[in-house]
Amino acid sequence: MSTQSPMNPGSPSPGKKQNKESTITINCVTFPHPDTMPEQQLLKPTEWSYCDYFWADKKDPQGNGTMAGFEILLQKQLKGKQMQKEMSEFIRERIKIEEEYAKNLAKLSQNSLAAQEEGSLGEAWAQVKKSLADEAEVHLKFSSKLHSEVEKPLMNFRENFKKDMKKCDHHIADLRKQLASRYASVEKARKALTERQRDLEMKTQQLEIKLSNKTEEDIKKARRKSTQAGDDLMRCVDLYNQAQSKWFEEMVTTTLELERLEVERVEMIRQHLCQYTQLRHETDMFNQSTVEPVDQLLRKVDPAKDRELWVKEHKTGDIRPVDMEI
Repeated sequence: MSTQSPMNPGSPSPGKKQNKESTITINCVTFPHPDTMPEQQLLKPTEWSYCDYFWADKKDPQGNGTMAGFEILLQKQLKGKQMQKEMSEFIRERIKIEEEYAKNLAKLSQNSLAAQEEGSLGEAWAQVKKSLADEAEVHLKFSSKLHSEVEKPLMNFRENFKKDMKKCDHHIADLRKQLASRYASVEKARKALTERQRDLEMKTQQLEIKLSNKTEEDIKKARRKSTQAGDDLMRCVDLYNQAQSKWFEEMVTTTLELERLEVERVEMIRQHLCQYTQLRHETDMFNQSTVEPVDQLLRKVDPAKDRELWVKEHKTGDIRPVDMEI
């Protein structure tokens, strides 16, 4: 499959006319009918991109109706922000432990026990206590660097993220509401056309069998109303397709931005956790074995693979919307 522009919904695209049987509308969004669905190419093949797999709605696991695909992506973003905050809190607890440990080491180094030991053994003993003070200093520096180079960046990253996500949510939700409103107008116009056509047919039949005093002028009037109703339906469908096209374009643009933000978040956290392990190495090289497993896992961090697994589990549908047809 060839790559298309993210702003191109693929085949069929908004504005392209199809037979009535070729589309189906679900929750006010029009999709290709499963029985006559033309082949659609993914916007970003092989990438498991958000913009390809969250067009349909999904049943809410809590039993509260359905969730839009975009809402599922939004919840992932907010969960990621919370996880980042909790990681920062975890590092803060690590800092507290280091500070307390350094404090106790420094206190113990000042202990007077065995201070009266003499000779070379006394010198060796004094060096033992001094090493505690040196180790305490190392741990204090470690805790300070943890705060400035790991905890603080994790906490401050995306400071206004929740506010930005709320704006994003409202924007997409408003477009979806507008789409639903346009769809309601289409249904209303469709019903009006059916009634006008039925009225025209009835009057025509009555005139033909002379069961009514209706004149040709009555028939012409009914025909004009039917034609007007047809024009109104076409106008409503056009407005609906415009609204769906706008929603489609904003969905693609916004989901790609959410995807970029998630990659940025994962990479940022990976970078600072790598900094954490580097500081740990510098603090105590003898504990190499305790941090090596962390290094190994950090080297395996792969946002693309993470996204693939996550999308496979949570995707709602990879069929994109198409124009409604009369």
